[in-house]
Amino acid sequence: MTVQAYRDYIASKASQVIPAGMTPRNTSAHAKMHQEIAIEYALSRGKAAMFLDTGLGKSLCELEFARQVVEETGKPVLILTPLAVSGQMIREGQKFGIDARQIKDQSEVGIGIMVANYERLPKLDPACFGGVVLDESSILKSFAGRTRNTLMDAFRGTPFKLAATATPSPNDHTELGNHAEFLGIMRQQEMLSHWFINDTSTASQDWRLKGHAVEAFWSWVASWSRCATLPSDLGGDDTGYVLPDVVRNMHEVTADRSQDVEQGMLFRIPEMSATSFHKEKKLTLQARCERAAELANHDEPVTVWCETNEESALLAKMIDGAVEVRGDQKPEEKERLLLGFADGEFRAIVTKPKLAGFGVNWQHCAHAVFASISFSYEQHYQAVRRSHRFGQKQQVVNDIIIADTEDAIWRAVHGKAEKHQEMKRRMAEAMKSAQSQAGVRVAYDRPLELAFPKWLETRGS
Repeated sequence: MTVQAYRDYIASKASQVIPAGMTPRNTSAHAKMHQEIAIEYALSRGKAAMFLDTGLGKSLCELEFARQVVEETGKPVLILTPLAVSGQMIREGQKFGIDARQIKDQSEVGIGIMVANYERLPKLDPACFGGVVLDESSILKSFAGRTRNTLMDAFRGTPFKLAATATPSPNDHTELGNHAEFLGIMRQQEMLSHWFINDTSTASQDWRLKGHAVEAFWSWVASWSRCATLPSDLGGDDTGYVLPDVVRNMHEVTADRSQDVEQGMLFRIPEMSATSFHKEKKLTLQARCERAAELANHDEPVTVWCETNEESALLAKMIDGAVEVRGDQKPEEKERLLLGFADGEFRAIVTKPKLAGFGVNWQHCAHAVFASISFSYEQHYQAVRRSHRFGQKQQVVNDIIIADTEDAIWRAVHGKAEKHQEMKRRMAEAMKSAQSQAGVRVAYDRPLELAFPKWLETRGS
């Protein structure tokens, strides 16, 4: 057997995704090059993911995908969105000349593009749709197992599927596995066992790519998705998409260490683990909210992000003209307030990243105040990107308020941010290589931090 024959044999054993889509036709003239490439790729595959970073125009891609599938199948196509994004999706459709209708239950379903919040899924009949689009599909991993499995099961037989979300971290293997499983490509556990190893050297026992599997894994991901951090990743033009860095101002409040002192101790030793930091945060709630209100009380639009109901209620009282979006409100009320802020009806909005951090476009607002932060880098990143995205005309400013006992939280978030940027860079390089079939090997170089005793150190002569 020749070397080339052996290579061909190995290549034939690689995991591949068989296209089961349609021939794209008359793609919207509004689509820019990177969007057109992503749309036509998804349509040709039938079942695909679009990992396009915030601001790259996923809404148009989703709407155009749905429009062409409606024409191909003669059946309605369902776009599922987070809360308040349904109305925004309808507006995007009107802007691009694509008809879409917001629905609440099965009785309102007709031919064409139907848009509904994820919460409406139990009131719909998935079997009647020729295609389904998951907007902000990364929230699959945020759902409880029952809801996630309901989505998987409901659309298992749907012929056309599109999952669209911002660029996932390449080390977020659960997210990639969720997408592959939803699209019917491979089960999550099968993906992990195929290309990953459970790293027992870390406390969290993370799944990491096997050193020899990097190229094969990203080639597989590229066979069912398109990924871009900037339009140029897909051959487009980056003009207008490269934004100035966010101006980040840190504000520190002093925590009273004489409060809540354990018996036998002279002062409190703060514990800032991911499971116990809320107790510490309660002790600085008043001071943080007062500082946040001071920063947010001006004449321009402002988004005020918090983590707890107590913070939200207090901030809404302290900030002039603020509306509060809470989890206990009816979906219609949340949507009214979120869209009202986008339309400029309200100057300030107080809410949590888990409620409004996904999908909404607030380019009219260039100021965000974080009265509280958590260990979740993804929620913080998504909250920042509500304003810092394509179409923003002003310099975005973030004011972040932490107590002097919360340094561990910010170090964790900041450290994840640096890793996220590096991961996105490596992912883009790997995807470009896989998409172009260039065959350039992407080295896997997970560095280990080792400390050697002095007597082992070698000194040059």
